Amino acid sequence: MKARDIMNRKVVAASPEMSRRAVAELLVRNGISALPVVDADGAPIGMISEGDLMPRDESEREARRDWWLKTLSEGEELSPDFMRYLESQDRSAREMMVSPVITIDENAEAVEIAELLSTKRIKRVPVMSNGRIVGIVSRADLVRAFANQGQAPQPEPTLDRDGEVPGPAGGPAASRQPRKPPASSPSPVAGHDELSAGSFRDLALQFRQHEASHRDEIKAQLAEGHNKQAREMLQARLAESSWQRMLRNARAAALKGEEEQLLLRFPCELCTDHGRAINAPDPTWPATLRGLAAEIFLRWKKELQPQGFGLAARVVEFPDGVPGDIGLFLEWGRREG
Repeated sequence: MKARDIMNRKVVAASPEMSRRAVAELLVRNGISALPVVDADGAPIGMISEGDLMPRDESEREARRDWWLKTLSEGEELSPDFMRYLESQDRSAREMMVSPVITIDENAEAVEIAELLSTKRIKRVPVMSNGRIVGIVSRADLVRAFANQGQAPQPEPTLDRDGEVPGPAGGPAASRQPRKPPASSPSPVAGHDELSAGSFRDLALQFRQHEASHRDEIKAQLAEGHNKQAREMLQARLAESSWQRMLRNARAAALKGEEEQLLLRFPCELCTDHGRAINAPDPTWPATLRGLAAEIFLRWKKELQPQGFGLAARVVEFPDGVPGDIGLFLEWGRREG
């Protein structure tokens, strides 16, 4: 598999003179945490993440953390206070971006891309063709590619005036689902009745290959369901009835002598860093939450924290040794002082 086969062809990009506010709105509107800055010819000259929009002074960063959390989690109108801050800090994308940009050619192999992301400690890399950016490959794209092999490459897109690369006909590229290879059964091995160690080895190899194919198919189905759940929870709003049900469940847990209750289990994709801060643990983990998880955090902070309740986040599943599902736990067992 090559970069052109697995890349996301919907590239949201900023121009060098774009304002801080405009960049923030692009990130929120498209549900992404970073984007490239491209010149007039479509060549990337820098990258901007949500962290680059935050103030560099630590006290200011802490004071405005909740604004940024609200911005990323709700996907609606940006916080008025946060917008006033953005407008007061008149900086362009060129001034905020990180450069030079690490890029890959569209013919780069998937294994090569994975090694690059790991060694450079980056989450995504622009894909180039003839000096222009034609796509983005992220860690999530690589996982899907390794789990779902065999999808056909799409026609090469072009960067439009709004800084986006249109998806293929019939819908945006971001919603494109890779085709899954049909399940196959082991085919007869020539001379399978032969009584020899070699023929037995062939039978054993064929069985292992069939099992591996079956595992890949199951893994692809699970990944598809996982990604669907993440998309839904990014768009979901916390209904009052759901919040009250969470509180009733917590009360019932306390009546049983328990000291915490799971409020929400969610895919790590709801975190801007895929759960790394929570797994560390890093005390700034609340700033990484998005969607429904962020709404629960904000509701806890407003209503329950003043009443002495704590809120903890823990990785509850480690598929293939990396953070998977994450849980938000309401705590009441710890005493202050």
